[in-house]
Amino acid sequence: MAKRQQKTINRELSWLSFNDRVLQEAQDKANVPLIERIHFLGIFSNNLDEFFKVRVASVKRMIDIQEGKKRVEGEKPNRLMNKIQKKVIKLQNKFETTFHNIVGELEAHNIFIINEKELNPEQETYARKYFKEKVLPVISPIMLQNVYSFPYMKDKSIYLAMKLTSADKSIRNEYALLEIPTDTVPRFINLPSDSDRKFIILLEDLIRFAADDIFAIFQFDNCEAWTIKLTRDAELDMDNDVSQSFLEMISKGVMGRRTGQPVRFVFDNSIAIDLLEYIIDQLGLDEASNKIPGGRYHNFKDFIKFPDLGGSELVYEKISPVTHKMIRNNESIIDVMKRKDFMLHVPYQDFNIFIRLLQEAAIDPKVTEISLTVYRVANNSKVINALMNACRNGKQVNVVIELQARFDEEANIYWSRRLEEVGANIFFGIPRLKVHAKLVNITRTENRREVLYSCVSTGNFHEGNAAVYSDLILFTADTRITYEVKKVFEFFAHTYRNQSYKHLIASPLYMRRKFYRLIENEIRNANAGKKAKIILKINNLVDNEIIYKLYKANNAGVEIILIIRGICSLIPGIEGMSENIKAISIVDKFLEHARFMIFHNNGNELYFISSADWMGRNLDRRIEIACPIYDKDIQKEIKDMVNIQLQDNVKARIINEEQDNTYVASSSKEKIRSQFVLHDYYRRKLFE
Repeated sequence: MAKRQQKTINRELSWLSFNDRVLQEAQDKANVPLIERIHFLGIFSNNLDEFFKVRVASVKRMIDIQEGKKRVEGEKPNRLMNKIQKKVIKLQNKFETTFHNIVGELEAHNIFIINEKELNPEQETYARKYFKEKVLPVISPIMLQNVYSFPYMKDKSIYLAMKLTSADKSIRNEYALLEIPTDTVPRFINLPSDSDRKFIILLEDLIRFAADDIFAIFQFDNCEAWTIKLTRDAELDMDNDVSQSFLEMISKGVMGRRTGQPVRFVFDNSIAIDLLEYIIDQLGLDEASNKIPGGRYHNFKDFIKFPDLGGSELVYEKISPVTHKMIRNNESIIDVMKRKDFMLHVPYQDFNIFIRLLQEAAIDPKVTEISLTVYRVANNSKVINALMNACRNGKQVNVVIELQARFDEEANIYWSRRLEEVGANIFFGIPRLKVHAKLVNITRTENRREVLYSCVSTGNFHEGNAAVYSDLILFTADTRITYEVKKVFEFFAHTYRNQSYKHLIASPLYMRRKFYRLIENEIRNANAGKKAKIILKINNLVDNEIIYKLYKANNAGVEIILIIRGICSLIPGIEGMSENIKAISIVDKFLEHARFMIFHNNGNELYFISSADWMGRNLDRRIEIACPIYDKDIQKEIKDMVNIQLQDNVKARIINEEQDNTYVASSSKEKIRSQFVLHDYYRRKLFE
């Protein structure tokens, strides 16, 4: 292998490159409807918030404890933080330009986002009334010179930093801080329209307009206001007090998150310098606090819910998920599983088939036990409701709930208590090992013997996610799989018992070694002059050891194809290191979330679907499952999926060393947009 300075790309910088791909969606006039492009601005912003809360927070902690020699995937923390800040500012500028362009395009469709200075008399009357009735009762401005210490700024909120002045020089200037109440008042307020034109004002601009009502008791004659936002460290800080229950520890950690240390301060770059310096000083922000100048508006995650005020051409056409050709109306899903394995690919196919299975099992008199893992579920979860109904019908229900599912801890605490109330057996997994596997096992008594039915998924059992995340769910009665899924659940109930698996690949004990062996097998075949190939579709490829295994396979002549949605620390296409490795990323209407692996195995191909990315945490510090696919029809379906995605010449980007997100070029005149083609593929399969 040729010597190089850099053999991998830092994960934080690669993640920013991924979020740049999300921003590209907001810029894509040709293929993404206008309102959807605004939604992608919201997704970009929400992604960046979580990135700072978790990843940048980790880098900042390393700087704070002054581990000067410690490196973060090849980068010293201080140097990495500087690179992050430069890239974020570059993306922020790109974001602001994109937003202003979109505002102009909205106006071409007679949709106007106006500020407090652009209201006509009718709109002013409406805005004043709306403010007094809806907004004034729920705001609490704080006069900063009157408080002993600077008020606590919440992580998910945006604030107006206000400067109050008077022409009368005897009246001292004042600063005020006001939280914008987006949790109780809509961020986007529809104003009276004229003819075909529709007008929206943002809540913060409405507050700016009515600022004189807020400070009416004072003698100020001018109020200027700028939006600011603080992002805090979101890592749970749990102690190891074994006298506390795991539930109490997580609850305490979630409460602690609300007081996390600042990791990013974003502000309107037109803010008065004296006010900005005052806030930075009061917050105690240092050079590592990522002070990011921005535009007039922040918390663009709210733009995910931007109202659809235009015609149908401004949003994606709603697609109806299709059923599976093996499923007929009112037919028992268990009976279908008994005949043959099948796989759902959501959102192209109907997630309600999975819900039907649980609902059926809940009332089936032959079903005695249902076991399921929960990582994230919907707010009003049909999955949980089906499990609660199973309890009421006398079934034994075992639920493994991961309390450390980041940003879903509180919801999972709530559901664990609801399930306990109806008699479910709740297991909280294993401390320091997140349960990320997505499994269901149903036990049924048939002819006086125990028969098992299982589901293995690449994503959460979450009907909300199933509408926008692309995931695979295997439905099987194959005893090679079902009895090993049962073993996984037995491990949760009796963690002191060692379990071994012949078919499932489980982390943290077996997954890394098994994938090493599968890669080494391809290397041996290549060295023997045989065809050797690996196809890998996952969300993130970060683990250095497994990356070096892939480099070794490359040098042996193994062809490697990677479809990586997010972080890719491997550098493809480098002579002497990775010239046989091709990597693309697809970012489009749906979030690519399915994970699968195909190993050529000298012509006897091996297929796996998995809950795990190839990251150290998934391979070594989580309970994950990779499940073999034995059914030939499902294998063909996965191969068809790969071929469709590899032909994508609309939404596929090349992953390379430059991280420039160049779209895949094609000599074909036909536009192939894989997500749209896949929906057609599953519709056609109904008639095969």
